[in-house]
Amino acid sequence: MDTKKLFDLTGKTAIVTGGAGGIGQACCEMLAAFGANVVVSDYNLEAAKETSQSINDNGGKSIAIDCNVLEDEALVNLVDKTIEHFGSIEILVNNVGGGGAGKESPYDIEVAQFKKVFDMNVFSMWRLCQLVAPHMGKAGYGSIINMSSMASINKSPAISAYASSKAAINHMTRNLAFDYGPNNIRVNAIGPGATRTAALSTVLTPELEKAMLKHTPINRLGEAEDIAGAVLYFAAPISSWTSGQVIFINGGGEQTLDM
Repeated sequence: MDTKKLFDLTGKTAIVTGGAGGIGQACCEMLAAFGANVVVSDYNLEAAKETSQSINDNGGKSIAIDCNVLEDEALVNLVDKTIEHFGSIEILVNNVGGGGAGKESPYDIEVAQFKKVFDMNVFSMWRLCQLVAPHMGKAGYGSIINMSSMASINKSPAISAYASSKAAINHMTRNLAFDYGPNNIRVNAIGPGATRTAALSTVLTPELEKAMLKHTPINRLGEAEDIAGAVLYFAAPISSWTSGQVIFINGGGEQTLDM
């Protein structure tokens, strides 16, 4: 067994949406470290360029492409530019997401706000899967990793749009695995627990963190690199017979906003 090949991504191209910061940035850096050409996709182009430049400065290969996943033409452009620059697409990390954080009380949220969460978290992911699949089939290698959440299985107040959209991602992932499997394309999802990001910092207090850790056997919150490690597993040849799975990276426990 040549163990070096199990995680070798040399020559493979990965698109990471929301790649300029947080979990997305950690995924970009992790995939690049194992040899992938990385497309840092983000609506904040300047931040995406900084992440991409950092990868290049450290010996990797990366470009930045601005992309608002709510706009179909932007998704098409993202795929077209990736092919134009690198010639193939083997890995897609559907990382962009929005909503949640206890801000979705059914007494206050409007229908348009609820719909936008699904547009961002579900419909954009499905569309990107549709766009990259032909290129993955041509390449003979495909791994799609959708970013779900512990919210997809937890129950908490004021998070019905986000949580239900993430639950939809879980089941969409399992079904797309059947659709794309015959073309050697794997589709899996990752459900992060409470992970230290800029988004979490807007609601995290010392009291909330302490309460979360009461229910977390590995007694710390997650770091972006913890999630990126799972992305690497799904992206790499080591998981070549793994598809239709949802793995929760959560320290062995549950962290919700109402603990």
